[in-house]
Amino acid sequence: TRRRLKLPVGRSLNSPQGQLLNYRMFTLWAQPCALLCASNNRPGEDSWFKSLFVRKVDPRKGAHSHLLAKKEESNLYKIQFHNVKPECLDAYNKLCEDVLPSVHADPHYPCELVGTWNTWYGEQDQAVHLWRYRGGYPALTEVMNKLRQNQEFVDYRNERGKMLLSRRNQLLLEFSFWNEPVARPGPNIYELRSYQLRPGTMIEWGNYWARAIEFRQQNSEAVGGFFSQIGDLYMVHHLWAYKDLQSREDTRNAAWQHDGWDEVVYYTVPLIQHMESRIMIPMNGSPLK
Repeated sequence: TRRRLKLPVGRSLNSPQGQLLNYRMFTLWAQPCALLCASNNRPGEDSWFKSLFVRKVDPRKGAHSHLLAKKEESNLYKIQFHNVKPECLDAYNKLCEDVLPSVHADPHYPCELVGTWNTWYGEQDQAVHLWRYRGGYPALTEVMNKLRQNQEFVDYRNERGKMLLSRRNQLLLEFSFWNEPVARPGPNIYELRSYQLRPGTMIEWGNYWARAIEFRQQNSEAVGGFFSQIGDLYMVHHLWAYKDLQSREDTRNAAWQHDGWDEVVYYTVPLIQHMESRIMIPMNGSPLK
């Protein structure tokens, strides 16, 4: 039977009475549709009615770390963020310059200091260190065990602890379509662009950037691209090098002259929950000058 529902005079559909009317109208329509679809279903088939409301998920064949990381290498990266007491920054930098390059140069440790910086624009009084462990997690474990026996490094950590307000780190893998970071001469400034993606969107991000990276190689500005494995998850870091801030501006603007760059931006921006940019200056002793 048909029933006509009337809205009281003077009430709009946006009023509580109007919203209740909308709900009752939907209920009257949905119930017979659901019964009809259920009665016609064969075992194992989704109902037409259910398909209106259930989002179909494209199943993946493996973890995104296996699909996006380089297969021929087993490099693991660690990025460290140290927030330093403002009055201790110079002493902190001197301490790092005295100790970290020696760990980098010692073949006893299967690790390399990729770069070490102070943040210039962004979070102030901050140091950023990027390490590479050739051999993955076993190499990381080996290095940490050996450093516990290194008295110079133990003293460094104790002294460093007196200078810090806070610290955090992440373990990262590198995207297969990015360059591997290598030492480069300076002087350069570096931009670390960090993106917190929506969970489940890492594969989509990688698909777009696998094509987009060619637009950002004109001036050799692309240093490295990474995604997190431990720490803040679904986090992406892109590391760029420029001669100065004006060079950064010119290079970024030039990307818009390439067909397809606008499409990459259009489709990747909705994948982002939060993003941050740091302009960084290399410390003395950083392989990335």
